[in-house]
Amino acid sequence: MKILIADDHPLTLMGTKSFVESLGYVVENVSSNGTDAFEQILAQKPEIAILDINMPGMDGLEILEKVFIQKLPTKVILLTMHKEMSIFNKANQYNLFGYILKEHAQDELEMCLKEVINGNQYISKNLSSELTTDNHTEAQEGLEKLTFAEKKIVELIAQHKTSKQIAELLFISEKTVEGHRTNIIQKLGLPKEKNTLLVWASRYF
Repeated sequence: MKILIADDHPLTLMGTKSFVESLGYVVENVSSNGTDAFEQILAQKPEIAILDINMPGMDGLEILEKVFIQKLPTKVILLTMHKEMSIFNKANQYNLFGYILKEHAQDELEMCLKEVINGNQYISKNLSSELTTDNHTEAQEGLEKLTFAEKKIVELIAQHKTSKQIAELLFISEKTVEGHRTNIIQKLGLPKEKNTLLVWASRYF
């Protein structure tokens, strides 16, 4: 398991490295600027890259986009202070695997790494409470359109459960879960993008 960490603040960089290593992982590369970080991703092909967004040379979003476009195997986790929904939504277009707010990193980075290693996306549990753009009235109106079964599925999606796990928990087929997902997305008027329902559920549950 190769892990790269990039942050232009030396204390944050070394602190994150020490914390990740304390969890039993090996951090093979660190970088203090985005251009160098991306060159290391190209050369070393780390399984995971934990990136700050604001960095000289190339920012974390630019690296994420390049990794996505070039179909590189590295799974990107953004560790950031940014709480704007517009930034998160932009990042989520490029197969983002993790999004964690720095102030909550100590509580969430371990779980994030576990989920990402298993191929799942992890979005900070604190993101919905931190983002001021959330409209809970709109969310409530959306939930009222859903059936009891659909609401239960949304709740499980917010817990980062896969369709297979949801099917097992609710004693229904995986195909039925996928059908519910499609109906829920239509009822809520969500864009037909990857993880769109997970993003919505994570914001409001």
